[in-house]
Amino acid sequence: MLPNTPGAWRAPVPQESAEPGALSRVCLVMIAAILIILLLVVLAVAPGLWVRRVMARYHRPENRYPGTGGELAEHLLRRLELDHVRVEESTAGDHYDPLERAVRLSPRNFRGRSLTAVTVAAHEVGHAVQDAFGYAPLHWRLRLVKLSRYAQILGAGLLIAMPVIVAVTRAPAAGGILMVAVLLSMGSAVLVHLITLPTELDASFRRALPLLEAGYLKPGDEPHARRILLAAALTYVAAALMGLFSVWAWLRLLRPG
Repeated sequence: MLPNTPGAWRAPVPQESAEPGALSRVCLVMIAAILIILLLVVLAVAPGLWVRRVMARYHRPENRYPGTGGELAEHLLRRLELDHVRVEESTAGDHYDPLERAVRLSPRNFRGRSLTAVTVAAHEVGHAVQDAFGYAPLHWRLRLVKLSRYAQILGAGLLIAMPVIVAVTRAPAAGGILMVAVLLSMGSAVLVHLITLPTELDASFRRALPLLEAGYLKPGDEPHARRILLAAALTYVAAALMGLFSVWAWLRLLRPG
């Protein structure tokens, strides 16, 4: 038998339901955040995928040209009377070293006879031409790249030390500050390569392309060579974006809480 005391039972107070408009706004914010994250992922990953796809596509057929990329680089340098510049095979990727005065090509481009091999070789010779003419942005890039490497070393150290620092200080805010510092330091490479992108475009389209168009390309290969030269110009930017994306992924795993 229920107790007949006043106040033993009370009618439930009706709960106010959330306004449909408020729920819609929350959903829109979540959808916008997801779309922004997806856009950032695409911007970080897509350039690198495109560069690799272009380079791989025109590595076939592998014997399209009579000479190798290394031989073409040697020939162009001699023709331009840049006898002080060496051509070397390198496992450190395709690049021109202005300090050593050396065009360095990856094994596949140094020994290969594909359209990619000869076009990339011409691009690196383009940097040697810039150096010979005292192209100032090339030397500015060298200084900026050195500074960004120091910043990346600092960022890598902070990334390794972050879990220890957060555990010792027991301050989640410290982890947040370190995350920002790591992203800024590692992102310096992206900024440097974006600033110096005109130097790469100059090497591709003002230096290398005229050389290739002077009778070295097979009929019909010019549009494809242009695509390869653009990919060569974007190589460093794409690599830096991929590196920054990897750092961001690690930070998501290591963030406190």
